[in-house]
Amino acid sequence: MSEKSCSNCNSATCSGTTQRVNESEEDFLARQKMMENLCEIDHKLLVMSGKGGVGKSTVAANLATSLADAGYKTGLMDVDIHGPSIPTLFNLSGQRLMQNKKGIIPIDVSENLKVMSVGFFLENEDQPLIWRGPMKMGLIQQFLRDVSWGELDYLIIDSPPGTGDEPLSVCQLIE
Repeated sequence: MSEKSCSNCNSATCSGTTQRVNESEEDFLARQKMMENLCEIDHKLLVMSGKGGVGKSTVAANLATSLADAGYKTGLMDVDIHGPSIPTLFNLSGQRLMQNKKGIIPIDVSENLKVMSVGFFLENEDQPLIWRGPMKMGLIQQFLRDVSWGELDYLIIDSPPGTGDEPLSVCQLIE
């Protein structure tokens, strides 16, 4: 194990500062980049339920909007890979993402609200994504590592129904 420091936080307990046993240098650097990104986010809230159609996305969208309206810098990340509804709720269907040297730029909804969803990557919003665990995990890691959220007070994470790959992956990654 090698000791390295996160460029954003000097906390000795930050998991991005220490390479794990059996972790390759490449995996460590990717995890460290993700932790550096997450260090800029004060609070991370996951909206989840075991059942579909109960209003998770509506709650996540309203919570993010309310926090942004109250003056908090807020991000809303939609990890419902098979049914991303956040672009529809915010009337953002058809929006395309941009990228800069810091990473993928989330869509600005307002001065204090940024949104990221797999729906922005689809050619057609009705296009099905038939992905299994490793691809889902990779996308969630990319959203946490490569999206240039900047400094946020809150990141609201809208998850799909159930207690499967997406919510478990998010919980594991954001610690």
